[in-house]
Amino acid sequence: MIELLKSYGGLSFGQNGSHFEPKPVLPPLPNKCDWEIDPSELDLSTAFIVGKGSFGEILRASWRGTPVAVKRILPSLSEDKLVVHEVNMLVKLRHPNIVQFLGAVTERKPLMLITEFLRGGDLHQYLKEKGSLSPSTAVNFALDIARGMAYLHSEPNVIIHRDLKPRNILLVNANADHLKVGDFGLSKLIKVQNSHDVYKMTGETGSYRYMAPEVFKHRKYDKKVDVFSFSMILYEMLEGDPPLVNYEAYEAAKYVSQGHRPIFRAKGYLPELRELTEQCWAADVNQRPSFIEILKKLEKIKENLSPDHHWHLFTQ
Repeated sequence: MIELLKSYGGLSFGQNGSHFEPKPVLPPLPNKCDWEIDPSELDLSTAFIVGKGSFGEILRASWRGTPVAVKRILPSLSEDKLVVHEVNMLVKLRHPNIVQFLGAVTERKPLMLITEFLRGGDLHQYLKEKGSLSPSTAVNFALDIARGMAYLHSEPNVIIHRDLKPRNILLVNANADHLKVGDFGLSKLIKVQNSHDVYKMTGETGSYRYMAPEVFKHRKYDKKVDVFSFSMILYEMLEGDPPLVNYEAYEAAKYVSQGHRPIFRAKGYLPELRELTEQCWAADVNQRPSFIEILKKLEKIKENLSPDHHWHLFTQ
């Protein structure tokens, strides 16, 4: 039947990362999944909270002698069947620029998601302390983020992050020589009433600063929303301040949805980086490059960098 339908032009869905395409019915799962973690294996005796939000809290704990991050989800927000199927996919992901998902507690409440624990903190705090980054550091950071996102966006099982922001980008260590993208599954694992609620889950309205205009306006969207968020992060790394820092977060998202964009003020970084940022925040989603294309542009920029490079200065 499938071959017959294809011969008449039928198409299969769910291959390009669209949030609105129908998906096939998933097969039943075994009673016990390989990634299911017994809560008794988690040592919470010396655990401490490293983050909070409307979804619950994040703890630094220990699992089988290894430091891990434990996200405890409020029981009212979790939907068992959805969680089981999504975790079954997330636990299989392997990439050096993706926070390693280790498993979950789903057979008891509260639901807990367990990932590797990174000691370097997040990009939000790093930028808050360091301010604008040098061109070489900004390019290296951007490459790490883009590599992780290109992996998540790869066919056939596209994962749209939908909440890409500095707080969800983690530094592997205090030397800040390696970044990983985190919390890419959380937006799918928690029940939301509509796409707008995805950006409310963390309880941080700052998410609105990195939100694509099509999401803010409740329109159809696909994986290019992550490209838009990436552009805002790149802007922040170059400028040293969050985009539209003089606006409240919600007002900033509203301003952007009306076609406006942040203004470049800093001097001393490559025009190519500014050009890439502007391409990624294009109002027309079809004009935004994919992360594979972004990687090619960034690698070319990096090739042209040298210790004695004279930066092209420009003004608004």
